[in-house]
Amino acid sequence: MFRSVTKQQDPKTEVQVTINDSVVVVAPGTTVWAAMALAGETATRVSPVNQQVRSAYCAMGVCFECMVEIDGMPNRQACLTEVSEGMQVNRQVITEATIAANPQLAHTGAEND
Repeated sequence: MFRSVTKQQDPKTEVQVTINDSVVVVAPGTTVWAAMALAGETATRVSPVNQQVRSAYCAMGVCFECMVEIDGMPNRQACLTEVSEGMQVNRQVITEATIAANPQLAHTGAEND
């Protein structure tokens, strides 16, 4: 669905990241969401309200629909975060049980779902 418009990168200028257990190689400066889209992984999170998959809507940091888990840290905006070598990105899944155990996660933008 998505493809990079740049030519093949020099290996010295490639960044290798893992997205939902799949290794992806992208150019430096690529956002996490763009890397996900290039890998065919456009669902960034699962809504804790209705269990629907979500993805970047505005792609400029306003809507907070692109929240992912990066290197074990939840609630990171994929559209504003650039990839870095060895980064681990996972779709964010916050359930009602997770919120009950971690009340600080309650304000994830889900109130807009």
